[in-house]
Amino acid sequence: MRRIAQTVSLAASVVALSAAGAWAQEPLKIGLVTVLTGPQAALGQQVRDGFQLAIKDFGGKMGGRPVEVVIVDDELKPDVAVSKVRTLLERDKVDFVVGPVFSNILQAIFKPVTDSGTILISPNAGTSNFAGKQCNENFFVSSYQNDQPHEVMGKYAQDKGYKRAYLMAPNYQAGKDSLAGFKKHFKGEIVDEAYIPLGQLDFSSELAKIAAAKPDVFFAFMPGGMGVNLVKQFRQAGLADKLPFFSAFTVDESTLPAQQDAALGFYGGMTWAPNLDNPQNKKFVQEYEAAYNAVPASYAMQAYDAAQIINSALKATNGNTADKAALRAAIKKADFQSLRGKFKFNTNGYPIQDFYVVKVAKRPDGKFQTEIAEKVFTDYGDTHAADCPLK
Repeated sequence: MRRIAQTVSLAASVVALSAAGAWAQEPLKIGLVTVLTGPQAALGQQVRDGFQLAIKDFGGKMGGRPVEVVIVDDELKPDVAVSKVRTLLERDKVDFVVGPVFSNILQAIFKPVTDSGTILISPNAGTSNFAGKQCNENFFVSSYQNDQPHEVMGKYAQDKGYKRAYLMAPNYQAGKDSLAGFKKHFKGEIVDEAYIPLGQLDFSSELAKIAAAKPDVFFAFMPGGMGVNLVKQFRQAGLADKLPFFSAFTVDESTLPAQQDAALGFYGGMTWAPNLDNPQNKKFVQEYEAAYNAVPASYAMQAYDAAQIINSALKATNGNTADKAALRAAIKKADFQSLRGKFKFNTNGYPIQDFYVVKVAKRPDGKFQTEIAEKVFTDYGDTHAADCPLK
């Protein structure tokens, strides 16, 4: 019986090795969906560069399989994104879809990807609806739930004793989530809650209204080129000397090269900053700056971690992507060392992690970056997870 057991065990090992060997011959295909044109392209470029840097660090392989990344520009147009994603799924037969940056694009591509059985990993967009009742076993997020970075600043404003706040965001899902997040912990008066068209670049009218309202604090979610213009115009209008500028994704490493001194001293809410003190982050920042001659933003960090999520799962499955249940289980374990330190998945596929207030600073080498100012939340999971039926 012992010999039979040994024979069976040996046979099973041979089968496993043969299967692993077979998978190792097949390239792993990943579709990377990001915005690479227009004023918001700086964000998408950070996602692309952070993801590709991770692939390079892995030696071009994940789970022993050579990696092919098919990069598509969603152009920040939902219809274009859907068309290109269908090509990724139907023609390119990708094993994973990673993306996008903006929540309106996530809303558009979510169903085509998850309905196909393909795993979708968002390196940035994390809307409230997909964190709650519409959560999906094929959807994971390497960033945060959209509300959370804004909750940081609402809590910070409340703790600092500010009584009257003026809020502003673009009129789309992430903008609505952002202001909802700020208001979750801020109990003072909301002087105004202004929603503006996505892509607006002239804020003269809005700044006049802010000056007239005389709030104690101003909070804005204004990503990419919108944030560049808002910060410059806010400073030029003299408002920076009169009230604190709180934000998320408005002053970060994707916008600071254009904002520069205009953003100095402005605050944001985030899970990370380039100066976060851990060995893996120091290595990442050094490698990123050497490769791309730019300071990495959270978009690059989250894209790097998205690649780490895939890599860790494929190590556990020996490169097998056909067994979706095993692949999902391996992803859920989050068996990797996040650049931000603490990281684990909640039941809804969104992270549980620490959150900080970060502040814009100028480095001795003349470059600008955000730096950790204060931790606000520890091991913080989003509240929408309670509505997710996944366990």
